[in-house]
Amino acid sequence: MGKLENKVAVITGATSGMALATAKLFVKEGAYVFITGRRQKELDEAVKAIGKNVTGVQGDAANLADLDRLFERVKALKGHIDILYASAGLGEFAPLGQISEESFDRMYNLNVKGTLFTVQKALPLFSEKGSIIMTGSIASVKGMDNLSAYGGSKAALLTFAKSWTSELRSRGIRVNVIAPGPIETGVFSHIPNEVKDHMVSMIPMGRIGQPEEIATTALFLASDDSSFISGSQLYVDGAMAQI
Repeated sequence: MGKLENKVAVITGATSGMALATAKLFVKEGAYVFITGRRQKELDEAVKAIGKNVTGVQGDAANLADLDRLFERVKALKGHIDILYASAGLGEFAPLGQISEESFDRMYNLNVKGTLFTVQKALPLFSEKGSIIMTGSIASVKGMDNLSAYGGSKAALLTFAKSWTSELRSRGIRVNVIAPGPIETGVFSHIPNEVKDHMVSMIPMGRIGQPEEIATTALFLASDDSSFISGSQLYVDGAMAQI
């Protein structure tokens, strides 16, 4: 029996990378998974890659009407949620002095507003003792050039986790944040090798992380293995932000 046998999970922004790897693992461990993505073609490809026990719902996590449609679909098909992984997010690079209002709004509308309303709109469907997981970043705690706006948007998530842990304790719902370091996702295919090499030089474990290492962390936080963990941020960064 899998660790998530008969559980219902919702994962936003799951058409690629860390969230797609997580959706695959959740299904392998017995869950039925709803995934979202903004582009239908990529969403259909992700559903095909997962293979079974999955429903794709097209939508933008920053669009409240799309979120309503997502959870209406979940309610109609399964009636409840056990696990919510609010993974949809956006990062843009710009130094202080060159941050545009448009870039700021894109990041905060998705990373902050989108995450908050994803969780809030899911709550009426949530089972007792469920698990809420959010994707943060080490940029929220480690001063990194050109990432102040992005890091600020991700820092909000730990505050959410702490506040919601308190607010939802009567229902036994746990809330945690995964803070990845550099992970080998699609974005890295466009980064020059010298930049990758410099990044690796800053990681004590000497390598870039893999999406599957985020997936196994999400499985830990979604399952009973982490039954006494809530209000926390778990770093998966090869110790980049730790020493």
